[in-house]
Amino acid sequence: MNWEKLLSLKRFGDTQKRHRSAQDETRLGFDVDYDRVIFSSAFRSLQDKTQVMPLPVASAVNRNFVHTRLTHSLEVSVVARSLGRKVGKQLLQKYPVLTSEYGYKFNDFGAIVAAAALAHDIGNPPFGHSGEKAIGTYFKYGAGKQFKELLSSPQYQDLVDFEGNANGLKLLVESKDGVSGGLRLSYATLGAFLKYPKASLPKKPTTAISDKKFGYFQSQTEFFKDLTKDLGLLQKTPEGDRFHRHPLTFLVEAADDICYTIIDFEDGINLGLISQDYALEYLINLVKDTIDTKKYNQISNAKDRLSYLRALAIGNLVNDAATIFLANEEAILKGEFEHALLDKSKFEPQISDIIKLCVEKVYQSNEVIEKELAGYKIISNLLDAITTAMLNAKNENTSNYDKLLLKTCGLKLDTIADMDLYTILLEASCFVASLSDGAAVNLNGMVTGNHL
Repeated sequence: MNWEKLLSLKRFGDTQKRHRSAQDETRLGFDVDYDRVIFSSAFRSLQDKTQVMPLPVASAVNRNFVHTRLTHSLEVSVVARSLGRKVGKQLLQKYPVLTSEYGYKFNDFGAIVAAAALAHDIGNPPFGHSGEKAIGTYFKYGAGKQFKELLSSPQYQDLVDFEGNANGLKLLVESKDGVSGGLRLSYATLGAFLKYPKASLPKKPTTAISDKKFGYFQSQTEFFKDLTKDLGLLQKTPEGDRFHRHPLTFLVEAADDICYTIIDFEDGINLGLISQDYALEYLINLVKDTIDTKKYNQISNAKDRLSYLRALAIGNLVNDAATIFLANEEAILKGEFEHALLDKSKFEPQISDIIKLCVEKVYQSNEVIEKELAGYKIISNLLDAITTAMLNAKNENTSNYDKLLLKTCGLKLDTIADMDLYTILLEASCFVASLSDGAAVNLNGMVTGNHL
């Protein structure tokens, strides 16, 4: 892989190459990517989607602040921007031709990674990661199991392993009536966004980090091929269904890992699931080499101490992740580095201790489990009602109830008539995934008659 291709400014539908040297410095194409994501309805819905605690708005009333997907995504983008700039500055010194011949600047790397990081959770369903599992469960064990024999193996796998990353790509690039190419982000940003550049099958073919999940649905195969070809990503298989990552994806992943490690921990403290004294001890272990002891001891408020340690911890992890990336940059370009950056961090023991405590105290807390159970039931109810209505519409057997439901969901009868079974099931799943937590609860109330 080479950086000039990896930093592609191409957008969907372009017939001519976009040159970095011709960009308007007041608003670069990569900055446009960030703006388009942040003003999108899909991004805005993250304000009421679960990050740590399911149904965060409801559960956090009269409590301290906890993160939603939106606040988490904003913070990840800030960390990613810093990472990108640090790395970009060093890369331009190593490859001066990127500046002298093509016009790239170190801020470009920060802008690409920030935009990709901003969008990294845009395809996640309501109720956190349990939302993904709930959609998959519906098709693997619930009423959706009946469709297994009517779909190809990859199509069925898309559904039973429903993946927020793949749904995110679909949201960003899918053409709709009057809107070709979705948000029409630059290919560099989309490449950095593509955390798992593979199809749903084969499932986990290797232990490589890029094979852990999948990054595109069968419906996006053609766009995926165009994207990987333009960027010059390295193929893992002759079939072209698995690729090595865009190098900047490692920075997006690191920013996410840094934030959820520290921020989930902080949310656990704010929710009273982890004691502040215990938490301060864990964070001090992470920053003991950089902490200003005198300054720290002058801070009397526990919240301010936590904020100080959080900032130091994020700074340490950003510097370490950038160092690891630069040390392995050549191997990454050759497709020979297949690890998350933080897995190679000198702070890995401290990170593992924090994650272990979060699992025990936060992720497995009664409050989380109870809300996840509710999410499973809500998503199953919605998928049942919507898939039934869409299939009835396809078969021209639509009841008045079906028509009312489809109208409420903004699903048009005339478009459903042209869909095949896979498309109907995927569109139903993606519609449910698009709902915020509150919207899912509200629609479930209408579907079950408990809203009145």
